[in-house]
Amino acid sequence: MSQHHTVPCRPDHCHWGFFDAALTPVVTVASGDTVSIDCVSGGRDILPSDPAFEILADHRAIHGALTPRLGAHILTGPVAVDGAMPGDVLQIDILSIEPRQNWGYTRMRPLAGTLPGDFPMHRLWHSGIDRQRGVATLPWGLEIDLAPFFGVMGVAPPPVYGACTSIVPREFGGNMDLKELVAGTTLYLPIWTEGALFSVGDGHGVQGDGEVCVTALETALAGTFRLTLRRDLKFTLPRAETPSHHITMAFNEDLDDAAKDALREMIILIGERMGLDAADSYMFASLAVDMRVTQLVDGNKGIHAMLPKRYAP
Repeated sequence: MSQHHTVPCRPDHCHWGFFDAALTPVVTVASGDTVSIDCVSGGRDILPSDPAFEILADHRAIHGALTPRLGAHILTGPVAVDGAMPGDVLQIDILSIEPRQNWGYTRMRPLAGTLPGDFPMHRLWHSGIDRQRGVATLPWGLEIDLAPFFGVMGVAPPPVYGACTSIVPREFGGNMDLKELVAGTTLYLPIWTEGALFSVGDGHGVQGDGEVCVTALETALAGTFRLTLRRDLKFTLPRAETPSHHITMAFNEDLDDAAKDALREMIILIGERMGLDAADSYMFASLAVDMRVTQLVDGNKGIHAMLPKRYAP
């Protein structure tokens, strides 16, 4: 029978800015178990001064105990899955995602983002979050619907990589910033080290495809996940599944190359699901698959390809 585990967000459960196969797991779960994980987002410099905005005690504790290494994301984990080995796939069913605080932040900085030379300035917003109504209020009063998801979900990289920055998404997942990964969806990550070592963070209240200024509505989230070991699946880049679509994705410094790789993965998926050869799958993709920009700002840019499930249940 599956068990449920809880991983609070506290310094000894977090690592700031990196993935590494050498990390010690904070908990080990069995395949099929569920785990609830709390996360926070941002360094001291983004904390609001407005007393109406609550600052979580675990956020302050992490600031006092940890320092960033290689990247900016505060990640909770890693969670090991008993029996997971390189070559397997980790199925991550995202059961729930909820905001943990009543605010989020958005910022830009010089020499970053999609238009690095157009906005040579620092700017930081704080937006209020109404958790009951599911909306955020931007600084000038506009309300925007929340669609919370974790920008970073990843397993450990291959051990030979050593520590990898959390900023750049790669074959092990990481900072994918795929806004489709809300509650009720599933992420599939190829496993590169024993135990898989799943970590999560970079909570987003809402984001547009592209995440063009580098940040979304960054906030603290709590998520519940079912982690299932899949030895029947074999692929080397992340995939995802929503109630309506199959998704393949790829990452590259060149957006064209990312698109080509995501499409190649989709051609394989169509062949698996529909029994078509590669040429027919390619032609069918031209009719039925949407190619979308995941993000433009994380070193490796992201493209995801979306196939409606009505064609390939």
